[in-house]
Amino acid sequence: MRKWFTALVVAVLLGTAAAQDTTIDLGYVLWDSEIASTHVVAAVLMDELGYDVELTSVDAGPMWTGLAQGDFDAIVAAWLPATHAAYWEQTQDSLMDLGPNLEGADIGWAVPTYVEVDSLAELNDHADLFGGEVVGIDPGAGLMAASDAALDVYGLSDFVLLDGSDAAMTAALDRAYGRQEPIIVTSWRPHWMWAAYDLKYLEDPEGVFGEAEQIHTIVNRAWAENEAPEDVLAFLDSFQWTGEQMGAVMLMITQEGMEPLAAARAWIADNRDVVEGWLR
Repeated sequence: MRKWFTALVVAVLLGTAAAQDTTIDLGYVLWDSEIASTHVVAAVLMDELGYDVELTSVDAGPMWTGLAQGDFDAIVAAWLPATHAAYWEQTQDSLMDLGPNLEGADIGWAVPTYVEVDSLAELNDHADLFGGEVVGIDPGAGLMAASDAALDVYGLSDFVLLDGSDAAMTAALDRAYGRQEPIIVTSWRPHWMWAAYDLKYLEDPEGVFGEAEQIHTIVNRAWAENEAPEDVLAFLDSFQWTGEQMGAVMLMITQEGMEPLAAARAWIADNRDVVEGWLR
């Protein structure tokens, strides 16, 4: 358990924390990875710890602003140190980072492996092949900011970055893949698309998309210090899983058609040892 949390527990035991509200407010972005993790956390809070949970999906910017303003108590969807760096820089004084809940995440531009282009540096010679388009996600996402930077750094003046959503991006990928057509999509791992399709990242020799990332659990500082139930903070502090585990939940939602909360509960039922480790 982290040092800050030990200190916070002492404060709670001494009676310095305020009376608790039993509803936990979680914010998240509509990325399949974050839908999976947030609903697993919600299911544990409801079914294992007995709290009411309110879930709110927003774009990345409003998620961070809402967390800093106290509209949300916690998020498990913070991509650091690069993707959400600007949001963290703007809001960190009002927040508390509980550390990573998933290691080894990464972002970039992906293409099907049948595409005979391997690097961002090669794209200027192949704009016509891709119709001059990169299929993106929601415009407030850190991945989109990095993609804008990639257009500039690699001088890709013949390309446009298309705004959209996770669902729209994967639908476009599915159509192109089924026809064996070239396509570039903004992508990240963990994501179920890497299990469903044979994909590769375009090499990024200038390092625009950074190195491997982590997904962090972040809480509102005032809530953590004054209102948060001890068992909720302990669970959020302990919550950590792997890309493979997250991917299993994503596939249940996206490929098997399960509702997110139902998928989360099914995964929890099959992984009691993991969940009990979070709650010790």
